[in-house]
Amino acid sequence: MSPSKTDASNTSPPRKRSPKRLLLIVLGSLVGTALVGLLIVVFALAMAYPNLPQLDTLTDYRPKMPLRIFSADNVLIGEFGEERRNLVHIKDIPEVMKKAVLAIEDDRFYQHGGVDYTGILRAAWHNATGGAKQGASTITQQVARNFFLSSEQTLKRKAYEVLLAWKIEQSLTKDQILEVYMNQIYLGQRAYGFASAAQIYFGKNLKDISVAEAAMLAGLPKAPSAYNPVVNPKRARTRQQYILQRMHMLGYITPAQFETAKAENLRIKSDSSEFGVHAEYVAEMARQLVYEQFKEETYTRGLNVFTTVTKADQDAAYLALRRGVMDYEKRHPYRGPEAYIDIPKSKEEADEAIENELAEHPDSDDIIAAMVLEATPTGITAVTASGEEVKVSGPGLAFAQGWLSSKAAANRRVKRGAVIRISQDGGTAWSVTQMPQIESAFVAADTTDGAIRALVGGFDYNRNKFNHVTQAWRQPGSSFKPFIYSASLERGLSPATIINDAPISFDAGQTGGQAWEPKNYDSKYEGPMTMRRGLTKSKNMISIRILNKIGAKYGQEYATRFGFEADKNPPYLTLALGSGSTTPLQLAGAYAVFANGGFRVSPYLISKVTDSNGKILSQATPDKAGNEENRVIDARNAFLVDSMLKDVVRYGTATKALALKRTDVSGKTGTTNDSIDAWFAGYTPKLVGIAWIGYDQPKNLGNKETGGGLALPIWISFMQKALKGVPSEEREVPEGLVMAGDDYYYAENPPGTGVQSLDIGTRGTAAEEKVKDAVKNELF
Repeated sequence: MSPSKTDASNTSPPRKRSPKRLLLIVLGSLVGTALVGLLIVVFALAMAYPNLPQLDTLTDYRPKMPLRIFSADNVLIGEFGEERRNLVHIKDIPEVMKKAVLAIEDDRFYQHGGVDYTGILRAAWHNATGGAKQGASTITQQVARNFFLSSEQTLKRKAYEVLLAWKIEQSLTKDQILEVYMNQIYLGQRAYGFASAAQIYFGKNLKDISVAEAAMLAGLPKAPSAYNPVVNPKRARTRQQYILQRMHMLGYITPAQFETAKAENLRIKSDSSEFGVHAEYVAEMARQLVYEQFKEETYTRGLNVFTTVTKADQDAAYLALRRGVMDYEKRHPYRGPEAYIDIPKSKEEADEAIENELAEHPDSDDIIAAMVLEATPTGITAVTASGEEVKVSGPGLAFAQGWLSSKAAANRRVKRGAVIRISQDGGTAWSVTQMPQIESAFVAADTTDGAIRALVGGFDYNRNKFNHVTQAWRQPGSSFKPFIYSASLERGLSPATIINDAPISFDAGQTGGQAWEPKNYDSKYEGPMTMRRGLTKSKNMISIRILNKIGAKYGQEYATRFGFEADKNPPYLTLALGSGSTTPLQLAGAYAVFANGGFRVSPYLISKVTDSNGKILSQATPDKAGNEENRVIDARNAFLVDSMLKDVVRYGTATKALALKRTDVSGKTGTTNDSIDAWFAGYTPKLVGIAWIGYDQPKNLGNKETGGGLALPIWISFMQKALKGVPSEEREVPEGLVMAGDDYYYAENPPGTGVQSLDIGTRGTAAEEKVKDAVKNELF
């Protein structure tokens, strides 16, 4: 049966969907999927938003602030802490710095609400079209990331970053966000924030930077290492130029400013740890003292420590000590090169080898390490760590002349591959020199309250951090004698007492050990002389006879009035020659008693400590001269000792100090047994200074080396600058003193009374007088 017509007509092919309909279906699906995805994202974000971290660290922004040490005249001399930072408020950030940062980091910062959608689209298009990869993180997003998020590159972290940016924008003003960013961002060299970076890279306050400098700093946040002008100057300049173009394009700077900034030659501080003054020992002392009080907060709380040292005095002390030590070196033989290497023939390999070796021999200020490239008896060609090639000839070779000969020992000869030291003495010509092996210390303090005005604990802090001012317990030698003389004035002696300068000896029975036969430094004896002359000439026999008379135990106890420790100064007759132990700082406090009329003042370093906002946390309340509660010796005693110490300068072992052309200078040289320690302790009425030179491992400085020849020149060099413009101050004679002949006496002990002479008529043995004191079993 054939199909009917009707059936055939009801059978037709399926209708085809039009392209338009298909497109609508696809678009509908995509939109639906997007809406579902968006709803899911919104739901997820809505669920995540309440769980975002609190913004306390932003709303109550308290960054880690380093400990900073300042001189009395506000010069930064030290900084301690992992983060070097200067907190600066937005009103104090110069417009040029803000504009430079906005130009490169987020020029729509003040228009968007935390996320810059326009910027995102622009960056996406730029990246899609093959341009250099751009990011679109706003400053607010960077703040969110730096404070609360890790650096991982995930969608989850990016979502949290966006949420946090929104939340931050709701909680802080734009200026507050920008202030946090500009204080928190890391900029290389341990610098956090632009104020710290300006100081570290340019040695300037942020308010003083130029347009070109601001652009250089603004280039650092993206990659502090890559764009560090110290490490990568070329790359840093390229980025700086780009930022300047951006600033110009955005209208932040004028065409004239743009052209000037492009051409400006920036002076980058190559040594980011360099401070305005050499006060490394001062800074470390202050750090230790502050840590005792504030513990770990010392390095995070932003403490500012103001010391008592002044820049001018500290500079003078540093230069005086260095000059004194190097003058000693010039008087002694050259010891030869510090090291040798075989320089490769290939220039590239040679440069690397030289660089590596010189890194092991860091420069010491103006004493430069150099690698010898060529050496003959008439000249040396050498290269420094900076790559500078220098030539030494003529007088500059004199110090090492004997080691340039082909006959010199191979292990001491100056030749190719040798590491030597060179310096420029005030001119352009180079000279061969050497790093010293001896050490030195200098300290100066105000005699009225003990405020330390200058302190140098050694030749080079980077080479030897041991602070010889506070830590080196050394024999004071003859510089201790004035304290024995002071004690004798309370036991009936006077400056006019006649004492025999003749050999004296103590047998084994008297010492309880071996015989002791002390000698004068020069082995010369002048017979009877006044006690005053005995101190002027620093006669050992006079001091021993004085201490023998008053008793070593009494001498020991009396010395504690000046701050000396009894256990470090045993009660033996050798105490008369300074056989005990003291530090330069302790000696400074002791001599201040003579200077200020008899009052004990304790040398101190820190005047005050403040927090980062300037609030005073602690302040010094030093003992002061003039307060009778602090009196330790009679004013008359101090006056008489001072008058004798003035004679040391006028006629005795310290006549070099007359170069100061002052009438108020007093002091005492000190040279210990076998010339191991050399001292000078001197003062004017308001300023005391102590200079010391010696080896860390005690050994002879040289038979002709004395306190007067070694330490005194350091003291004079310092005082020439410290006392410039300060008039001489004459001392008033205290009540209770009477003058008879050429000297003063206590009113209760006029001429003809008290102890008028010691050992006159003997040739120096102690047989006629029973020795009551035990003598230490050692030769001094």
